[in-house]
Amino acid sequence: MSVLTIGIAGGTASGKSTVARRIAVALAGHPVVFLDQDAYYRELDHLSEEERAKINFDHPDAFDVELLVEHIRSLREGRGVEKPVYSFTHHTRTEETIPLEPGPVVVVEGILVLSLPPVRELLDLKIYVDTDDDVRVARRIERDVRERGRTLSGVIEQYFDTVRPMHWSFVEPSKRYADVIIPHGGHSDAAVGMVVDTIRARLDR
Repeated sequence: MSVLTIGIAGGTASGKSTVARRIAVALAGHPVVFLDQDAYYRELDHLSEEERAKINFDHPDAFDVELLVEHIRSLREGRGVEKPVYSFTHHTRTEETIPLEPGPVVVVEGILVLSLPPVRELLDLKIYVDTDDDVRVARRIERDVRERGRTLSGVIEQYFDTVRPMHWSFVEPSKRYADVIIPHGGHSDAAVGMVVDTIRARLDR
C-alpha cells in the first residue's frame, strides 16, 4: 500500500487541527490516520507535578521524537501503532494508548512538525498554517482555560515565558520548509482546496 504522509505545522492555536479536519472531510473515501504531536510529549512520571509544570513544553526537547518517528515509519510501512494519550492537566502520559491502523493518508500535526529534521524527512507534503499572533493568543487563552483547566494568569505567563520565544526560535523559521502556506488560520478555501487537489492527484497515481 502506498502511503502519503502530510505534515501540518504552525504556531499554537493557529488552526492546524481545523486544516487537518477539512482535509479529512474532503478526502471522504480515503481513510486518514492522525498523529498529533502533542501526544508525543516525553514521559514525565519521574517528576512531581510541580516540576512538570516548569518544563518548557514548546521546546523540541520536550517531545519524544524517536517514538513519533518510529510510529510514522510503521504507518508508512503498513503497520499499526499504539498512539500515547497525554494528559494536559497532569503534564504526563496516561496509561492508555489509542490503537491506529494504517491507511493511505497519514497526517502529522503539531507546532514543531517542520522543525524536526527526522520528522520532516518522512513527510511527502509539508503545510504551514499562518495566523496573526493576536488571533492565536486569544484562541490559546480560551482553549487552555476551557479545556485544560488552566488559569488566565497562568496561560498568559506561560505564553510570554516559553510559547512566544519558542515560536520565534523554532516554529516561525520552519515556515521555509513548507510546500504550501495556508493563511487566515486555515479558513482560506482556495488554499485548502489546492492542497486537497494535490493530495487527490498523488493518491490517484
